[in-house]
Amino acid sequence: MSTPTTTSTTPTPTPTPAHSAVTATAGSRLESAQGKTTISDAVVAKVAGIAAREVPGVYGFGGGAARAFGAITERIPGGRASNTQGVSVEVGERQAAVDLTIVVEYGVAIADLARAIRRNVIGAIEQMTGLEVVEVNINVVDLFVPSDDDDQDQDQAPARPTHRVQ
Repeated sequence: MSTPTTTSTTPTPTPTPAHSAVTATAGSRLESAQGKTTISDAVVAKVAGIAAREVPGVYGFGGGAARAFGAITERIPGGRASNTQGVSVEVGERQAAVDLTIVVEYGVAIADLARAIRRNVIGAIEQMTGLEVVEVNINVVDLFVPSDDDDQDQDQAPARPTHRVQ
């Protein structure tokens, strides 16, 4: 009968990096041994607004008062719509959260639209800024029906014909 022999192995120590600052910040593309990059809330909000506007089915942003103000601003010579209207963001060192207030075109499936907006906004922010987007909250506040704008045009036309046959 033979007696089993045991061999003891000692764990080999893991090598320690020469620059511990580099490994401590390896999770962030915005920080390195050469410096730190910060991105303002306004930049992230603008990226989110542009990305959300690219999705078909989004008619506008913001509540009624914000949209009215935006319409006036667009009519002023040299004025243009704000890319951050209806967009609110919270930006940390490595993460961002986005809140969107939108108006949806009638006939669009809102759940599908919300999914497409999230996908586009998250992709744009993460690709452009290197920040991780932890959430995109979407608040649908209105539904655009094309006949809503037609009402303004009808004010200039007669309400009904004066003579049926001429």
